[in-house]
This record gives sequence, C-alpha cells and structure tokens, in this order.
Amino acid sequence: MKVFFKSLYLKKTFFTAFFSIAVLFIVSYFFEDLLGVAKLLFYILLILLVFDILLVYRNKLGIQANRILPEKLSNGDQNTITLSVINRYQFKSKVSIIDELPIQFQQRNFGITAILKPSQERKFTYTVRPTERGEYHFGNLNIFSSSLIGFIARKQQYSTEAMVPNYPSFLQLKKYEFVAFTNRLKLYGLKKIRRIGHTLEFEQIKEYVSGDDVRNINWKATAKRNHLMVNQYQDEKSQPIYSVVDTGRVMKMPFNELSLLDYAINATLVISNIAIKKQDKAGMFTFSRKVENTVVAQRRKSQMSLILETLYNVNTDFAESDFARLYIDIKRSITHRSLLLLYTNFETLDALHRQLPYLQAIAKTHLLVIIFFENTELKSLLDIPAITTQQIFEKTIAEKFVYEKKMIVNELSKHRIHSILTAPEDLTINTINKYLEIKARGLL
Repeated sequence: MKVFFKSLYLKKTFFTAFFSIAVLFIVSYFFEDLLGVAKLLFYILLILLVFDILLVYRNKLGIQANRILPEKLSNGDQNTITLSVINRYQFKSKVSIIDELPIQFQQRNFGITAILKPSQERKFTYTVRPTERGEYHFGNLNIFSSSLIGFIARKQQYSTEAMVPNYPSFLQLKKYEFVAFTNRLKLYGLKKIRRIGHTLEFEQIKEYVSGDDVRNINWKATAKRNHLMVNQYQDEKSQPIYSVVDTGRVMKMPFNELSLLDYAINATLVISNIAIKKQDKAGMFTFSRKVENTVVAQRRKSQMSLILETLYNVNTDFAESDFARLYIDIKRSITHRSLLLLYTNFETLDALHRQLPYLQAIAKTHLLVIIFFENTELKSLLDIPAITTQQIFEKTIAEKFVYEKKMIVNELSKHRIHSILTAPEDLTINTINKYLEIKARGLL
C-alpha cells in the first residue's frame, strides 16, 4: 500500500475538474437547483478516478524502459543517448520520461513526452555535450504513465544508474581521419599543400608516364632500358611527432565552455592519429613545473589507446610553466630530430621574451612549432562601435592585445620558429594544416 501511494500522482486534469465542481458547489449555495448537478458531477469524478486507478495499475508491467549509453563520452561533442520504451498496457498511454542526468550538465527541466499505442516500442534519443573530462554518473530513469482519462499518473522508477567516462574528443579523431585521406579537405578547412621539391626517401624507378616530373628522369636507367625512366619518391616515414601540452595556468582560460587545455588535448589526439596513419611515430608529453605524462613516439597498434588514456588524466596544476625544465628534459630524452607541436599561450611580448631563450635552444635541434590562441572575445569587442568614453577605452585596450598577438608571431618568425595563432575552435584544423605543410615541404 505504501508503495502504491508513493507511485500515485494526481494530475492537473483532476485538480481542474475538482476545483470546477467545488466552484459549482459554492454557486449552488445561491442557486439551489445546481446542487444536484454538483453532486452528480462529484460522484462521476470519483467513479472516473477509481476507474482510472484500476486501469493504470491493473497491469503490473505498465511501461518498461531502458537507457542505452555509449561506452565513453566524447569531450566537447554532441553525444547521443538512447531511451528504449515499451507500452505493456492494452490501451494508449501518455508517457512522460524524466532521466536523471549527471550533475555536470546542470539540467533540472529535462523531459520527454509521447503517446504510445498498445504494445508499442519506441526509441527516443537526445544529445548531451560534456565539457569536463572525468566520470559522469547517470541516475535513475523515471517513467510517468497515464490513461487517456488523465486523472492520475503512475510513476515507475528504473534503477539504471551508470558511470560513463568522458574522454578527449575521439569523434573529432574519426572525422578528421576521414577528411585527411580523402578529397574533402576544403569542406573542413584543410588546405591542399603544393609540394616544393621532394623528400629524400627514394621509393623506386619506374617508367615515365605523362604528368611525371621531368626533373626526376633517371638518365642512366633511361639509357639502359632505351626509354624514359623516372625516380619515384615518397614522404619520409617514421619521423617522430611529439605533441607538447602546457598544463600551466595560462591554459585554464575557458572558451565556449571548454578550457584551452581541453582544446589542446583534443587536437593532440587528432594529430597523433593522423601522424600514425601517415606512417610517422606519434608521441606526447605535458609540462608545467615538470615534464610528465610522457608517451614515447612509436607507430605500434596500441599507441593511440595509450595516448587516449594518458590524455584522459591530464589536468592543469595552475602553476607557472617552467620552460627551462622543458628544455632540459627534451635535450636529455629526445635524441633524434623531431617535430614538436608545443601547445601553450602567450598574451604579451614580455611573456614570450621571458621564455624565448629556451624556445630558441629547443629549435636548434628540433623543428619547433609554437601553437597559441587568439582571444576571440577581445576580437569580437573590436566589431562593436565605440560611443562612450568607457567603450573607447575598452576597445583601445582590446586592439593593443590583439596587436601584441601578431607581434608575437613576427618575433617567433625572426628567430626561425614556426608558429600558429589560432582561434580555439580552429585549433585542430590549423594544426593538421601545419603538419601537412611540413610534410609536403620536407622541412623535418
């Protein structure tokens, strides 16, 4: 009985009808002829209420429901959650579904409403966009069902509590893997880089066909075979590609609900996958006060799983990043010339100048690419017309910071250090473009 009352909810329809009859009883105090009508309606209301309760509770199964979750969530992406609902009643039922979402989403008004035919099974889908890596705990699945009378709702609670880990964006990984090896580069902002010369890795000698580069004609082979032969080259393979992620406090700045660190982590996952598909060795490590989370550059099958698991646990320590320590560790542990994609952020020239000697030292033995971020909020401020003195002041300061970012690019270029200045949302695309450019030009 206690369980019965806990699961029984009177609906708005009942209270509306009950209030209307109550008003009719009050009016009948002045018009006695209405008293009989009010009593009749009251009895009908009670009969319908009892009938509705019997109708909804006669079938013990009622509405059956289940939540279908992915094995893991993809950070910063829309992830699909599926709810499977079956109507075990022999009549049409109005169903309201309330799913207890993880606390990180901060949603208190989530609900799905539908009318199910007898014995009908339906699947409902909704999407969630997580913005913090870690564990996401889903609670119970609550189902409220009612008949077409609609006086009561029966609550059924399914214990579907589950924990789903939120990993770096593996959905982006799949998307960019597809476009990087197809002809759809421009669709996603990827550039097709024209090759200048060729890399040094010789593949084979083959017969000349129309369209081959005449500069690659092998005259000795041509003389022996008595027709034109050309040297064929391929991209150099097995080159070490390291993603170096700054986990200092400068990477905690949020954009579009994701921190700069999360953007860098997502880009690291994608570029590592593409590097391996391009037959290069992919590795990574993070640094702040010290270098940690190191994954040595390899091209083995399990490398992407290892990188994904390592990135899952990366967090900022809110400290000042030690570039001197970074230089020492790179010099000691990376002995072969490698491509280093360094994700960090510099807001001013002064901040760059403090670290420039260490960056120059790294760039002497490795191909270093500094990747840092535009402040998109400041850039949007420049598009707003300045009218008041306050607005003019704010716009002037914004222009100064935007200009300093461009000066940082120029300063790095003077010291022959490659750089990418990018909006956070374009980070992955621009990083892939830079990698493809370096491969095409044989810079590594």
